[in-house]
Amino acid sequence: MENKKIRIALAGNPNSGKTTLFNALTGARQKTGNYAGVTVEKKEGFKKYKGFDLIINDLPGIYSLTAYSLDEVVARDFILEEKPDVIVDVLDSTNIERNLFLCLQFQELGLPVVAALNISDQAEARGIEIDAEKLSELLGIPMVKTIGSKNEGLEALLDAVLETVKNCGSFQKKISYGYELEIEIEKCAQVILSDPEFAKKYPMRWLAIKLLEKDSHAVKKIEESGKAEEIKKCLAESISRIENHFGRDSEIALSEQRYAYVHGACKEAVQKKNKDNIFITEKVDKLLLNRVLALPIFIFILWGIFQATFSLGEYPMQLLEGFFSGISSFLLNHMEENLLRSVVVDGIIGGLGGVLSFVPLIILLFLFISLLEDSGYMSRAAFIMDKYLHYFGLHGQSFLPMLIGFGCSVPAIMATRTLKNPRDRIITILVIPFMTCGAKLPVHILLAGTFFPENAGNMVFLIYITGVALALVSAKIFRKTVLKGNETPFVMELPPYRVPTLKGIFWHIWDKTGLYLKKAGTVLLAASILIWAMITFPRTQADEKKYESLALNYQSNEIDREIIKKDLLEQLDDNFSLENRGKDEVQRINELKEKVKSGTSTVDQIIEEVIQNKTDQYIEVLKAEESLSNSFAGKIGKIMEPFFSPLGFDWKVSISAITGFAAKEVIVSTLGVLYKVGSEENEESESLRTALKKDVSFNSLTAICLMLFTLIIAPCLAAMATIKAEIGWKWLGFYVVFSIALSWLAVFGVYRIGKLLI
Repeated sequence: MENKKIRIALAGNPNSGKTTLFNALTGARQKTGNYAGVTVEKKEGFKKYKGFDLIINDLPGIYSLTAYSLDEVVARDFILEEKPDVIVDVLDSTNIERNLFLCLQFQELGLPVVAALNISDQAEARGIEIDAEKLSELLGIPMVKTIGSKNEGLEALLDAVLETVKNCGSFQKKISYGYELEIEIEKCAQVILSDPEFAKKYPMRWLAIKLLEKDSHAVKKIEESGKAEEIKKCLAESISRIENHFGRDSEIALSEQRYAYVHGACKEAVQKKNKDNIFITEKVDKLLLNRVLALPIFIFILWGIFQATFSLGEYPMQLLEGFFSGISSFLLNHMEENLLRSVVVDGIIGGLGGVLSFVPLIILLFLFISLLEDSGYMSRAAFIMDKYLHYFGLHGQSFLPMLIGFGCSVPAIMATRTLKNPRDRIITILVIPFMTCGAKLPVHILLAGTFFPENAGNMVFLIYITGVALALVSAKIFRKTVLKGNETPFVMELPPYRVPTLKGIFWHIWDKTGLYLKKAGTVLLAASILIWAMITFPRTQADEKKYESLALNYQSNEIDREIIKKDLLEQLDDNFSLENRGKDEVQRINELKEKVKSGTSTVDQIIEEVIQNKTDQYIEVLKAEESLSNSFAGKIGKIMEPFFSPLGFDWKVSISAITGFAAKEVIVSTLGVLYKVGSEENEESESLRTALKKDVSFNSLTAICLMLFTLIIAPCLAAMATIKAEIGWKWLGFYVVFSIALSWLAVFGVYRIGKLLI
């Protein structure tokens, strides 16, 4: 081979271990993007092997090359247009017969094919013995046993790839579907061949078979030929003869012949032992898929995840909060007071510190989700939810995109491409943003942990359930109004239970947490600095005479000297207990005692110092509040106040809610910036949670309302751009208006009811 580059199309059924094999082959040498014209994710990996540069494309998981879903269109078009040097079909060895159906379709394309008998260890554990050599002989393609999760069989697979490409797939043989079908396939192929230019574009045998199957995409391709009418006439006659002979639709007749061929091959090359045994999967499913217990178990598992996330993540989260508070204190004490210190402490650390403090909780949540996904339970969850989704007008297959929405709305919206019915797809896309994604989670964690510390896990779980409930009710409304129609049936595969691998869990957490940190380092950093600028500028000169008058008024009317003197004398008393006092307070009291004993200060002088400190702090807060009120952010907040005030939001919360349109985590960073400006710049910089607790206008009802608003309002700009790309401007506009109206009405109702109860 003169060309040292080999392009490999890695294909296969969902749950065949294809992506695990892709990661094992390429490691970290990967790049992602989208296929041209669509939002289907494109994964490409690279590997050097025996002097060759291997370019490996991980195609979407599909069951057939008949283009019903966007995934199938993308996979088929990639193979037809890119013409890879070889197709590696990854087969699930535990379900070999069904997986080989797609393998035959690849062979029809006339391209070199190598089959990876993946998950072969689990097949053996289930008593399935596959004679790879015999199966290879029967199908005419190399068969290599692999275990992607353990990196076994990879070299043998790549050797088979090199050998197949070297021999141009000469080992491969044409599969015969019986005399009656083959003669009609040949007739159609000959008519196609009568237009040589058209025949060069597509594999002739494959196109003939697809036309006989009435594949809509293949039928459209006929129009490219100058002999289109002749091809259509021949095709109609052939289909008529096939249907008359077999007594059924031509597509079904061809599918049956494929399955018959596969069944015959498996009968000779596959041995199944222990047929009467009930395997672990069946035993576990008897409990987890029990008609009565399935849903309660699923809800209990989700509840347990949130409880474990908060209980295990609280300590590392506090450590990170302390770390960022320590950095702020250090910079406040060692940097000159200027704009640079303000942007670093109040803007960057104040904004990002709160967001990054939640990384331990994000890691834990994705750890548990990864365990559920990799073990095979998530597929069962889709099965459990199917009948409930149908009741609310959603397709059973909508569950998986909605589930992905708990991580991020962007890939979740893209995942709806597997839905064949356009109405099902639009409805699913419109309700996905109600899921609590990873970006909303920090907001809920912050507010639940601050105002409901004893029940934080329960509160976040309740928010998740509320999001699901709103999604279901909205879907029902859409199905009955703007998107009327019946949903299509749902059929899905339940893979066997598997023990998650450490590598698989690691990469899952790495991808999700990495995305979160990347956003923190880009979008949130920029947003934090922008928000800092909005609350810092324009800078105004304080009216010192006004503040002198306010200070005197504060000392005269707000400060009780007798109470201060009483408290001070109690603290100076040797019998005053220092138990349960903070380290800093103990140090302060000891310093006061030393001053009095040494004669450095009298009690009256200390009282005057305390009064002056309180006055200075009061005036600083007033100046900061006036500065904030006159800033760009303050002016925007006041403009939006008529919209937000009925929801119980002051201008600070309003600004935070508005900035959440860029990315939901920005709400946390905005609150961090807003509550750092005007706080006491003393040696002990407080955390955002402490600052929120001190704000009397921000209470538990405000927290609930902000969590609900964040849950319902339109998602981030990236998600909205994806909605536009998938279903167009019209539906994006409809969704934005719907979400704004629903969020306002829901929060208004909760706030008014809350005010009556409190």
